[in-house]
Amino acid sequence: MADLRVNFAGIKAPNPFWLASAPPTNSGYQVQRAFEAGWGGAVWKTLGDPILNVSSRFAGTSYNGQRVAGFNNIELITDRPLEVNLKEIYETKKKYPHHAVIASLMVEPNQAAWHDIVKRVQDVGVDGFELNFGCPHGMAERGMGAASGQVPELVEKQTYWAKEVAEVPVIVKLTPNITDITATAYAAVQGGADAISMINTINSLAGVDLDSWNTIPNVAGKGAHGGYCGPAVKPIALNMVAECARNPEINVPISGMGGVSTWQDAVEFMLMGAGSIQVCTAAMHHGFSIVEDMVDGLNNYLDEKGIANLDGIVGKSVEKYSDWGNLDLNYKVVARINNDTCINCNKCHIACEDASHQCIDMLKDTSGEPILRVREEDCVGCNLCSIVCPVDGAIDMVEIPNGEPMTWNERQAAIKAPVCNS
Repeated sequence: MADLRVNFAGIKAPNPFWLASAPPTNSGYQVQRAFEAGWGGAVWKTLGDPILNVSSRFAGTSYNGQRVAGFNNIELITDRPLEVNLKEIYETKKKYPHHAVIASLMVEPNQAAWHDIVKRVQDVGVDGFELNFGCPHGMAERGMGAASGQVPELVEKQTYWAKEVAEVPVIVKLTPNITDITATAYAAVQGGADAISMINTINSLAGVDLDSWNTIPNVAGKGAHGGYCGPAVKPIALNMVAECARNPEINVPISGMGGVSTWQDAVEFMLMGAGSIQVCTAAMHHGFSIVEDMVDGLNNYLDEKGIANLDGIVGKSVEKYSDWGNLDLNYKVVARINNDTCINCNKCHIACEDASHQCIDMLKDTSGEPILRVREEDCVGCNLCSIVCPVDGAIDMVEIPNGEPMTWNERQAAIKAPVCNS
């Protein structure tokens, strides 16, 4: 079997699957149960001054029959005394010395406050810190969390303050509620971060009840924006991980999270540069035992590929991710419908007629049976027909030779190039 052990910025764990800082890591009881189930590490629910939470706190977004396609919460950081958390962290690390225990921290933007909490927490033997610059609700209104995480100068400064006294690796957790996450990622690196993690939750309102007109969730009839996570945010998270991974100035390891529910999701994040994987919503939805399938699936995948360890996949797709201006304008694919497989539901024809390029014709074969055929000369290769098709293998996207490669950037450079008159 492949070796799934990780050494992430100096933090060692038996596998790359960590529980993210969230309700599942609120206590020693929970974290120890998770380690027994097979999780390689856990980021303890954010420590700071104990706060008061509200009721209710969570909301799920279902889509097309799928429960918890997205998840919204307005819960804040730990509401348990720091001393209680520290005692349980110490006991957990002593009982599971080979598992990664990372403490998530959040305090006001003050050097003394950061020095104090870092010193107190590292004394109980944590393997690392994760600075929470991402919480979008409640704490942000107090000048912490995303309020700090949206300001590169504050990210750099607070990272530096933590690093001044930290004796273990420092990870900076970034907010996605920003125009360009690479700006704050770079600030974290400039502040001395040993690694970064992303994404934290996205500003959101889960819904509105059509009978009461209350927001979902609501607290005595009042609502507030919360943090959105779960499978629905995966494409956003994957992009942000990739953007940081391909930036040469952000040369630190990345812990990826945001919608990871399966081992396949984890592999995608690793291929785009993540060296460890954090999971929250899937564990809340299905329980800690989901890690068994994640570990087995990743092991089997690596074995089938003949890859010995995670170094063989981490970052291997980063070079394939670029800017639109570097894409080949002459590359062409067209749709081809396999009528032996097609069930003539006509979804592809409807989609192409109404929302694409009107290049699928409804015809009849020699026996008079209805068939669909693509006019390839008019097909732009948008993929819409294959996306809406309910039958695997009924539509193939086929590459067509179409001249020498030419990108937009190359085209513009050729247009601007001076003409040599001899």
